[in-house]
Amino acid sequence: MPCDSSFSIPSASPTRYGSLHDECGLFGIWQHPEAIALTTLGLHAVQHRGQEGAGIVGLKGRAFYVHRAPGLVGDVLSAERNTLVDKGITSAIGHVRYSTAGGKDVQNLQPFVGETRYGPLAVAHNGNLTNSAQLRKMFLDKGRTFQSDSDTEVILHAIALSNADTLADAIRDALVKIRGAYSLLVMSRDEVFAIRDPHGMRPLVLGEMDDNLLAGRLVAASETCALDIIGARYLRDIKPGEMVRISHDGLQTMTLGPSKPERFCIFEYIYFMHPHSVFGGRTVAAVREQIGAMLCRESAISADAVVPVPDSGVHAAVGYAQAAQIPFKQSIVRSHYVGRTFIEPADKIRHLGVKLKLSVNRAAVKDKRIILVDDSIVRGTTMPKIVDIVRRFGAREVHVRISSPPFMNPCFYGIDTPSRDDLVAANHDVETIRKKIGADSLAFISIDGLYRALGAPGRDVAGRSYCDACFTGEYPISLAGEENTAKAS
Repeated sequence: MPCDSSFSIPSASPTRYGSLHDECGLFGIWQHPEAIALTTLGLHAVQHRGQEGAGIVGLKGRAFYVHRAPGLVGDVLSAERNTLVDKGITSAIGHVRYSTAGGKDVQNLQPFVGETRYGPLAVAHNGNLTNSAQLRKMFLDKGRTFQSDSDTEVILHAIALSNADTLADAIRDALVKIRGAYSLLVMSRDEVFAIRDPHGMRPLVLGEMDDNLLAGRLVAASETCALDIIGARYLRDIKPGEMVRISHDGLQTMTLGPSKPERFCIFEYIYFMHPHSVFGGRTVAAVREQIGAMLCRESAISADAVVPVPDSGVHAAVGYAQAAQIPFKQSIVRSHYVGRTFIEPADKIRHLGVKLKLSVNRAAVKDKRIILVDDSIVRGTTMPKIVDIVRRFGAREVHVRISSPPFMNPCFYGIDTPSRDDLVAANHDVETIRKKIGADSLAFISIDGLYRALGAPGRDVAGRSYCDACFTGEYPISLAGEENTAKAS
């Protein structure tokens, strides 16, 4: 069936498919004497992509060294706790983890390491495989054992079971069997591979060190903000379906197979990526400002101030305020000592966290008509508290504007929305949501408006170069891993 078609997930679909999946952050560097320090800094830069655990696998000579633990990078990889600091390691890959379905156990932390006929391999993965359950069963039937319930371990087994002559061919052989969203780093004793899935759903970029002593040493990371923090120069995005090999021979590039239509996750631009990162030739902050301006054009309203919900609503609010010619006021301050409520896995902590993380400048909102701009309403549990806080501090009117369309469908490619039952927009219309959150008005950007903000005439006019299944219900890859022509009902 055609590769560029879509697959519709019925509303009664199960809440879990196969093993754990992750929206995570990756960093890898080859042959640099400060590999551990640079990897630690790189992981700090992508900490926003995962807060539950961190890990590094380092290579010294022919030996692998592993350090993984639950917690933030600053705790897990601090100088006094990082067992890799004084090992003389020269190459490393690292991972920060946000689990999207249970599984906070230590054995699910990455990178994974396993012994294979190609020698020891370390694998770090961002994304979710849609056919991991089938592959896991097949490997178990062949006598393989699993130490975790993460689909990343499935990738490691798939590589290990290949009969290919070289590791590069073994990885390609394995990835032919695998479907879903993945950006991967694979390290052996002789190289690091950086790989994106054929649809390019998750980001991965390539850079090189720009220092005087070791200029040209290559780096791969989820986002360019990780390159910035270590002084590396951004070279380019790794292409969908591309496998980049970094070794003593320099850089070599290979393809995984026939090309497929690009389907980069549109929610990366809206929420996940750092605003200073560059991807697809544009800064994430600039994209968010364009989205905010389009949101204003679609749903302008008279007000005294545009107030962002920090942090991911800030740049959309800037764009909205500029388009509306209404003052931008950063009247809500977020405490950075409390994690992002969307990716916090426990509902009870998520509710308490709203009170801990946000404080309001009373003088800036009292007796004012406020437009609150945020990136999304997913579960609908956080926004009522924010609206209530702003009203308690004296706002006369509170109008909510959202820089994404209604989030109506679960994501099976790496975002923590496993069930339609959890998604407020899947079960209520806009007016009902407005009442539930206590706003005077509520508007979301349209799906066509979102595409226009990203530079296309509209979603169906110029083709669908993004995965927007969370908004439209049209999934580019089915749960069984095959493309399908069915449309959303």
